[in-house]
Amino acid sequence: MNVWHIVASEYPPDVGGVSDYTRQIAQGLARMGDEVHVWCPHSGAGATLHGPHVHADLGDFRPADLKRLDERLSAYPAPRRLLVQWVPHGFGYHSMNLWFCLWLAWRAAAGDCVELMVHEPYLEFRRGPFRHAVMACVHRLMTILLLGAAQKVWVSIPAWERMLRPYALGRSVPMQWLPVPACAADEHSASATAIRMKYVAEGRYVLGHFGSYGASITALLIERLPPIMDGAFRPSLLLLGAGSEQFRETLIKRFPSWAGRVHAPGYLSASDLGAHMAACDLFVQPYPDGVTSRRTSVMACLALGRAVVTTAGHLTEPLWTQTGAVATADLVDGAGFASTVIDLLRHDGRRLALGERGQQVYAEWFSVERIVNTLRAA
Repeated sequence: MNVWHIVASEYPPDVGGVSDYTRQIAQGLARMGDEVHVWCPHSGAGATLHGPHVHADLGDFRPADLKRLDERLSAYPAPRRLLVQWVPHGFGYHSMNLWFCLWLAWRAAAGDCVELMVHEPYLEFRRGPFRHAVMACVHRLMTILLLGAAQKVWVSIPAWERMLRPYALGRSVPMQWLPVPACAADEHSASATAIRMKYVAEGRYVLGHFGSYGASITALLIERLPPIMDGAFRPSLLLLGAGSEQFRETLIKRFPSWAGRVHAPGYLSASDLGAHMAACDLFVQPYPDGVTSRRTSVMACLALGRAVVTTAGHLTEPLWTQTGAVATADLVDGAGFASTVIDLLRHDGRRLALGERGQQVYAEWFSVERIVNTLRAA
């Protein structure tokens, strides 16, 4: 039996992508019969008979917290397999926690097997406040320490390997792509039908967008939605995810005639979210860096068999065009994006076929079962 020690910056009931990912992976490994321990700052969970053991011992990831974790880990046989869910801003100290990186280097030197799951590598240098440049420099130092400690590195998208490899300083650290599964994929057909009837307005179609409504994405939506919303089909638009209510207000102020067709139900439980997503005919999911396998919002759409129109960018993996799992338009081609959406609304067969193909690709490449099997085989 494998024994896992997963170190994460968040875990349910904390809300976040790393939290949900860690829960899915921990539960998946436990279902396979492995012994799984999750070490996190705080959690409403605890030891379970047939699931992961959750230890809320990490506090603020300060040296005293890490010393306490050393004491707790000493109760388990060495060498220990530490699977660290890495995102720089997750571990405190204003995303510059060198103490944590040094602690991992010490654990590796003491004989433990350190593996990284890199969700995001580091802050890029860009125009902005001086403190951002300082953070970017420190992130690279942290990356050097982490790659010096790691025996294996998993990356959420292949592009991260190109960014990480120079900071291995010539050390041949194995790096492997490990996609991120859907964050919400439970469909409740009866509920979805009732929800659909509630939101269908003048037209017979319901568009969806699922995300966190950052400024770069909302700008793309505001640019691309008018030809779709004001076109012949006059669809309804269902906004899902944190920040959806505020974005609805922004849209209505700019486009008052959409008021009766744009909806944002606010916070939803996992089951309600799945039902609301299943009520949509098609999802519009533009991204400034392009669709990638770390976009859990897209993964959720695919898992439910819903057609997705998105953008191709500099981080987009070849998989998306090779499999045809989604319909893509170039980032700069807003008109092409809108035209693709309208064409899929016009042709039901094409839209349904795209959703079915996406669901097949999800099962083959991105499902929790596949990811857990990859981890266990390493």
